[in-house]
Amino acid sequence: MAIRRIRLDGDEVLRKVCKEVPEVTPRIKTLIEDMFDTMYEANGVGLAAPQVGILKRIVVIDIGNGEPLCLINPKIIESDGEQTGDEGCLSLPGLVGEVTRPNHVICEAYDMEMKKIIVEGTELLARAICHELDHLDGILYKDKTNDGLYRTDMPEEDE
Repeated sequence: MAIRRIRLDGDEVLRKVCKEVPEVTPRIKTLIEDMFDTMYEANGVGLAAPQVGILKRIVVIDIGNGEPLCLINPKIIESDGEQTGDEGCLSLPGLVGEVTRPNHVICEAYDMEMKKIIVEGTELLARAICHELDHLDGILYKDKTNDGLYRTDMPEEDE
């Protein structure tokens, strides 16, 4: 497959609302495969279609538990609890910010065969689902940070 260019903060496509996917065509399957390849190449745990310039409601997630997810037309149907932690984003390289998200989510979506699936996630998976679904509505995690962003690629100062 192919590695696609990840759109960076400031690219207007990241602020647009994505359209639903009516069916999985060969072109959509190729997009999904490319999204997984791109995410893995960039060492990410999730990637949304607008991050590669495609305004479709598709996300891929792999938190390293052996169960990579492709979610088409995903919707969070239930959430509860709260967790606060650092998040980064492939579209904002080198930056991290503290974000509060639900600690448990239930997401309804379709898989690559357009079969309805329910994905339940806690902790990192819940955070990844919320983060990626925000991308589908033009929302970046920096919009939700508690105290703004800080750089992760700067050397620490000596005390």
